[in-house]
Amino acid sequence: MKLKNLLQLAFALLVISGCSSDDSNNGNNNLNNFTTNLCTNVSGPTAAYYANGHGVALPLSQIPTIANPGQQFIHNQYPQLGFTVPQGYTAFETQIGLGVDVVRNDGQVVWRYVPGLSSLNQVNILDIVAAEVNQIFAHYNHNGNFTVDCEQNFGQQQGSFIINTSSRLIRFGNITAQVIINSYFETSLGSTFASVSVASGPTAEFDNLVMDVFLPIHWQLLIIDDNVRDSDLDGTPDNQDNFPFDPQRQ
Repeated sequence: MKLKNLLQLAFALLVISGCSSDDSNNGNNNLNNFTTNLCTNVSGPTAAYYANGHGVALPLSQIPTIANPGQQFIHNQYPQLGFTVPQGYTAFETQIGLGVDVVRNDGQVVWRYVPGLSSLNQVNILDIVAAEVNQIFAHYNHNGNFTVDCEQNFGQQQGSFIINTSSRLIRFGNITAQVIINSYFETSLGSTFASVSVASGPTAEFDNLVMDVFLPIHWQLLIIDDNVRDSDLDGTPDNQDNFPFDPQRQ
């Protein structure tokens, strides 16, 4: 099976597994008071972002957008992985797996998405979580204690796939970091496919980062109606834009 097809299948499974509801949704368009039964230790945009990572719809009246568009990123091997980052941020292709790291120029904020991790063997999802958390620690040069505010582990089987989700919301020093891993073990092939989503930044800024950076980037990757998707933020929907990733041309 080609990598593109595997990624499409993985995303489809994510959509299917994310169609659940959460009665903690506060039913209005203000995330300041948002709470979720998935984690009672946090509230507001931080809780909303954690819940949304588990497929919980958010009470937003409009699609989050980048207020100060900067670099346009398009992955060299997977053009569907393309979006605009805010000014002051730089996007890099990941060295391992098919993905992208978005880093604020001061190095204090990271948004990481890797939809294309694969192994010919069965891989324990907790090993992936540990690797991502250790990478976060290495980025911030942290080797001390940390607090786990939220933790979820789910597993189910769909056909020949064993699907697992594992998530963490942790704090260390002045940093908050969210890690969400989805893995798919194909029993007939004996192979593991995984997607990684990470967001980290100063705890004092995290709510604002959710609203101004993390959600706006995340929303650009969703499969949504072409009538509202505007990848290059030039005011022309992608289905009417001959150059959907170039804000200077339509």
